[in-house]
Amino acid sequence: MPVFLIIFVIVIAIILGNIKIIPQAKAAVVERLGAYKATWKTGVHITFPFIDRVAKVISLKEQVVDFPPQPVITSDNVHMMIDTVIYFQIADPKLYAYGVESPMLAIENLTATTLRNIIGDLELDGTLTSRDIINTKMRAILDEATDPWGIKINRVELKNIMPPKDIQDAMEKQMRAERERREKILQAEGEKKSAVLIAEGKKESMILEAEAEKQAAILRAEAKREAKIREAEGEAEAILKVQNAIAEGLKLISNANPSEKALTLKSFEALEKVADGKATKLIIPSELQNLSAIAATFKEAAAENKE
Repeated sequence: MPVFLIIFVIVIAIILGNIKIIPQAKAAVVERLGAYKATWKTGVHITFPFIDRVAKVISLKEQVVDFPPQPVITSDNVHMMIDTVIYFQIADPKLYAYGVESPMLAIENLTATTLRNIIGDLELDGTLTSRDIINTKMRAILDEATDPWGIKINRVELKNIMPPKDIQDAMEKQMRAERERREKILQAEGEKKSAVLIAEGKKESMILEAEAEKQAAILRAEAKREAKIREAEGEAEAILKVQNAIAEGLKLISNANPSEKALTLKSFEALEKVADGKATKLIIPSELQNLSAIAATFKEAAAENKE
């Protein structure tokens, strides 16, 4: 009885030992009698005792490898150290298990040689300013080279580019000189803009002053013209009033039907006003040249006025 119990326990242990549970994001490469049999994904699987075995359990998650700095030489013979970071993922567990021995060492060596080839075609300045181009080229080359190994290269990044100490000092001096040059250019541009603004301000001020003087002259001319117009209108109005008064006087005289003697007297009075100390010559009408006639006319007119 104990023998059968022992055998039963052994059988149960063997069965339980051949039950394999593959967790999430894992894959198992199974061999039967030393040959590849299948690739198991997530779930429960059972191997055949003493015949099947799990050769390798592989992670399917994205992995990151930081390789140590590698010595490279640029096309202008500058020695420097560059370290890289590789982001990769196992795309085919079977190829990864049987494609290459020590896949990480193979990727590291492949990365170093690829980096040297790319940097060897670039100068120092191009290397420092072309990180994205270098990363893209390396990813494409490494991804194609690792396809037979079941590895997919997702991204390649240059972590650090370390030129020699003397090159770094020269670069710092160059950067300092460039910053000083830009500062001087900015200062000169600022002074230039300031001078331009000042000149434009003076120009606009002079233009405004000229415009103000022009407007003032126009206003003065307008004022003088209006004054002259008003003066002329006043004179015209005065002349009109005088003419109207004369017309009214003539009308009154005409309506009064004066005698010839009265008209002669009025003519004499007008002649007296004309010769009011200002005239040097006086032309007397022929009718008035006879003084006796003038006197008689005057007396008669006076007598009529008394009547």
